[in-house]
Amino acid sequence: MAFVKILIQGFTSGNSGEGETCPTITLVRDKNIVMVVDPGVLESQQALVGALQKEGLKLADVNYVFITHSHLDHYRNIGMFEQAKTIEYFGIWNKGFCEDRPDQLTDDIEIIKTPGHNYDALSLLVKTDIGLIAIVGDVFWSQRGPRNDPYASNSKKLEESRQKVLDLADYIIPGHGPMFEVKKIIK
Repeated sequence: MAFVKILIQGFTSGNSGEGETCPTITLVRDKNIVMVVDPGVLESQQALVGALQKEGLKLADVNYVFITHSHLDHYRNIGMFEQAKTIEYFGIWNKGFCEDRPDQLTDDIEIIKTPGHNYDALSLLVKTDIGLIAIVGDVFWSQRGPRNDPYASNSKKLEESRQKVLDLADYIIPGHGPMFEVKKIIK
């Protein structure tokens, strides 16, 4: 089983997206993978360095950075991880080269396309000891919403992506809030 931990809980100061924002920055570990998801924007990069240190890690220990979508608030600090490969919509970047991106990164980490907030949105499905955790960027900003995403590039596709995640996951780590449990409805 893989390990998932929120390093920095994200927030946004309003449902319109205006104002101060920070994405939820997450650590994923599995086998030889040490991954930071959405290193985003921070008051100080030292906050992320400190969060990694609490996990016994240095910046150089991170060998993958995963970007859920190409909005600056989710990827601005990617340069902190000079040695890491970057996984994004178009592939896996290793310095100046882009390789094909597999859908199955390990037995316990799957990458799925979740368009709607942006055309290039990806989510991680991670098998852990508590269940399947979906790390979704702005497919869900937080458990509370907003229901109608003012930045959605395609609202219909966003609704489809949300339903896909809800059908698959036991827990969701949204783009700007704490992890929440998916309540399964038995039909």
